[in-house]
Amino acid sequence: MNAVIRSLVCLVALGFAAPASAQTYPSKPIRMIVPFAAGGPTDVIARLVAQKLSEIWGQQIVIENVPGAGGNTGIAMVAKSPPDGYTILTVSTGFLVNPSMYARVPYDPIKDFAPITLVAASPNVVSVTPSVPARTLKELITVVNANPGKYSFAQPATGSTPHLVGELFKQTYAPDLVMVPFNGAAPAVTSTIGGHTPIAFTALPPAMGAIKDGKLRGLAVFASRRSSAVPDVPTNAEAEVPGLESDTLTGVVAPAGTPRPLIDKWRNEIANVVATEEIKQRLQTLGFAPVANTPEEFGERIKTEIERWGKVVREANIHAD
Repeated sequence: MNAVIRSLVCLVALGFAAPASAQTYPSKPIRMIVPFAAGGPTDVIARLVAQKLSEIWGQQIVIENVPGAGGNTGIAMVAKSPPDGYTILTVSTGFLVNPSMYARVPYDPIKDFAPITLVAASPNVVSVTPSVPARTLKELITVVNANPGKYSFAQPATGSTPHLVGELFKQTYAPDLVMVPFNGAAPAVTSTIGGHTPIAFTALPPAMGAIKDGKLRGLAVFASRRSSAVPDVPTNAEAEVPGLESDTLTGVVAPAGTPRPLIDKWRNEIANVVATEEIKQRLQTLGFAPVANTPEEFGERIKTEIERWGKVVREANIHAD
């Protein structure tokens, strides 16, 4: 009987342990790792979230930029961190694509991490220099295929979703399109404005200003609905070119084994933060829309994106050093 009573006491104690840890958390500063240099969209969104949660929780969330190897260095560091809620990782699409592109990566995006939420997403966009004789995405396919080898597209970073949706477009609709890599979105957009690479596949934010100013003609956003940032640009489905939907993602994950109450605390607070008008407007200025889905939904999205882009990477024979 004593053994039974002791077992029941242990079970009750375990049942109360997790909620108590969530109630007292955080009791010290938190590190939020951004696996890229400061200044990019992932970094900016991480800082928006960190600032608001620091105010709400009364504990500082310190942003640490750990660039290197396409994000792999910072990601691997978090994968090896204690699952206590005091080291959190902000991820972008490279988190999902790198395992297919690199011969080896020092982490497993499924086994080594617990999804928290997809914070925000921005659709990728295809735009052209105004001299290109195509007013729609469907017309662009006709123009490219009628001129084999003549047309090229700029992409901002090898393995980024703008690059990969460009490759998917090429594989599916325009096999004679030539890919030209750039070291960043700004030079890719500049090259397209100048007509050196007449087509650009980019995330929406870096092309947004040029599209609004008429320096580039936006042909389609790769999304299920139009972006409020460029409402006159149709979706690829509206342009009658299906199957190209793709986003530039910013999400938050924790080391695998992080207690579920802490995961839920992060997710719920982020959802509250990105639902405020202030943060929604700041995200819109960046070309992003809030998402704040559940850990389960984000986990499924991670698996789907890994499978989808892995197939494109293999067919295009894309490798990273």
